[in-house]
Amino acid sequence: MNDQFSRLTLREQLDQRKQQGSAKAPTEVVALRQVETEKLIASGIAEQSLHQGDLAPDFTLPDAEGKLVTLSALLREGPVVVTFYRGSWYPYCNLQLRAYQAVLPDIIRAGATLVAISPQTPEAAAEIVDKANLEFPVLSDIGNPVARTYRLVFVLPEALRPYTANLPQYNADDSWELPMPGTFVVGQDGIIHLAFVHADYTKRLEPSDILAALHQG
Repeated sequence: MNDQFSRLTLREQLDQRKQQGSAKAPTEVVALRQVETEKLIASGIAEQSLHQGDLAPDFTLPDAEGKLVTLSALLREGPVVVTFYRGSWYPYCNLQLRAYQAVLPDIIRAGATLVAISPQTPEAAAEIVDKANLEFPVLSDIGNPVARTYRLVFVLPEALRPYTANLPQYNADDSWELPMPGTFVVGQDGIIHLAFVHADYTKRLEPSDILAALHQG
């Protein structure tokens, strides 16, 4: 990633990646992705997810090395930023996690911890940890049980599966379920102070918004 690109906001990086992807992909595939995204948005599924003021469900999940990480244990040390992503195979997720890594020192200075969660196996999670030099826990939620408690899960439409990574291989699960992009800033009291969920896979919470929520307490 060049310096000029890294100076863009996450929103600008995601928009640039979307433009590049649309230019390379067949027109009918771009149109299909747009139609299916609009259907998911119209379903209202994102509005059914957890909101600011809700109690964040506790969880215990393995990281890329198999070490168990528990939300309630992290909360004893300070606020926790919990972000759900599709997987290391997805370029938008990789951009998001790199952007969050860039502000990790600021998150730590605010007394908080950052964890990322996807339905892929620990072995697959290790791929993005190594590739992006991530220094925060990347957790494996095989079968999406935790994402389900945050009300983020949807089934990838069959029409999109030929143009998507081999999810059964990455996730050790043949359900073709994925979490919507969702990021939650959880206070030490376990209450969600900021919630961002979007049915459009190209939309992610800006790092600056995470830091603002942490500083507001």
